[in-house]
Amino acid sequence: MSKNKRVILGIDPGYARVGYGIIAVAGGKISMVDCGIIETEAGLAFEKRLKLINIKLVELLKIFKPNLVCYEDIFFYKNVKTGIAVSKALGAILLTVVQANIPTLNFTPLQVKQALTGYGRADKQQIQKVIKTVLKLKSMSQPDDVADALAIAICGSQGS
Repeated sequence: MSKNKRVILGIDPGYARVGYGIIAVAGGKISMVDCGIIETEAGLAFEKRLKLINIKLVELLKIFKPNLVCYEDIFFYKNVKTGIAVSKALGAILLTVVQANIPTLNFTPLQVKQALTGYGRADKQQIQKVIKTVLKLKSMSQPDDVADALAIAICGSQGS
């Protein structure tokens, strides 16, 4: 990897599905490297779901060797029980990243929308349009978790 190339991993936290998007930034250009979801089974004990997220995230970190990991802050959930579970998953994600000695940045959804569109209340379609344009993608057929993770990574690239 060239000294000027940075690899940024964006994470949309969850416990059923963790969205991830990996981008490369070099010479002022941004390109998508990989994206997807880490999915855990609903019937699995919660602790085992966290362990599975950890194992898959460790694999991603070893394969892609990001210089920076960006994630979305958990700020509000209508269902408190879900919010607590997602917070626990984020704790496991952050521990994995910190153990790999990779710096992190966190953003609120409002900050991500503002950074990508200039408007903090942008909808999913507006965000996806920016992602497609910035990353020169033909389509965004991935789940929302992936689009959110790519948006978070792009947001993180603006300061790098």
